[in-house]
Amino acid sequence: VHYLVRKDLKSVFNNGLIRLRVNEKAHYEFLYKIIESNYFKRYVQSIAYGTSTQPNMQINVLLGLEILLPSIEEQKAIAKILTSFDDKIDNLKEQNKTLEKTAQTIFKEWFGKYRIDDELPDGWRVGKLGKEFDISIGRTPPRKQTQWFSNKPIGKKWISIKDIGNCGVYIKNTSEFLTNEAITKFNIPVIPENTTVLSFKMTVGKLTITTEEMLSNEAIAHLKVIKDSYLTSEYIYLYLQNLDFNSLGSTSSIVTAINSTIIKNLDIIVPNEDVLREFSYVINSIFLKIKNNTNQIISLKKTRDILLPKLMSGQIRINEFKD
Repeated sequence: VHYLVRKDLKSVFNNGLIRLRVNEKAHYEFLYKIIESNYFKRYVQSIAYGTSTQPNMQINVLLGLEILLPSIEEQKAIAKILTSFDDKIDNLKEQNKTLEKTAQTIFKEWFGKYRIDDELPDGWRVGKLGKEFDISIGRTPPRKQTQWFSNKPIGKKWISIKDIGNCGVYIKNTSEFLTNEAITKFNIPVIPENTTVLSFKMTVGKLTITTEEMLSNEAIAHLKVIKDSYLTSEYIYLYLQNLDFNSLGSTSSIVTAINSTIIKNLDIIVPNEDVLREFSYVINSIFLKIKNNTNQIISLKKTRDILLPKLMSGQIRINEFKD
């Protein structure tokens, strides 16, 4: 975890943190971009010791990292270029947050006033989630058999709860993949594109929508739209975002969980087809904009991550240093 402090800050910090201040040879934003880079992350991983849950590193070893320093003017120019990517990414993320809030507001205006026990409009009904959607649960191959897992793009993307937490409405990237052999051997359920997925163990109630065929671990349920159903992934995503999952599960100091039976027997309000089609007509353009923004964020990150080491190493030089 790293932070950039741009102004004087009266503070103290514990022995789990270090403060890095630049001298006259380095520009602080340039140094921060190095710390954000995969090169720096790989170096930290290489010098870390201890357990995976409690890693440590020696400060003198960390400070032994060698970095290439161009002139101050070129450092500023490099930092400015990389910051422009980050600013665009942040703006798109904020747009997506605003768009999702807008979608939630529209959903509440259309459906928020109705509860399960209320008298519903004509043609509306209460259904079971497991009857209205085809629900499957993810699966994990034996962890000790490392050949089934990869952090490289082979097989299919395998969703964890952490991955859901790192994405927004749509999930594009995962930290791990499962090989095609693992999918076949362990009969891993494949999640179709544009399927809402829900975490129901450990961290309960996290939601996202797939952008391609994916897989997940056993803590995640897949709410697949049934053929010829007029219900949509967008509707159930917004519906479940408004549900209090804490009232459904059993709680301990370690874990809050709702099992697959509870998920399948969950009562949901099902509007009539005409109303839901009108709602989808209103809401679909918002979700499409969120998806397009998500794709653009991924593209910008890839471009930035390709450009960053080339700029840092001097492979690409900046000839003019203008503010």
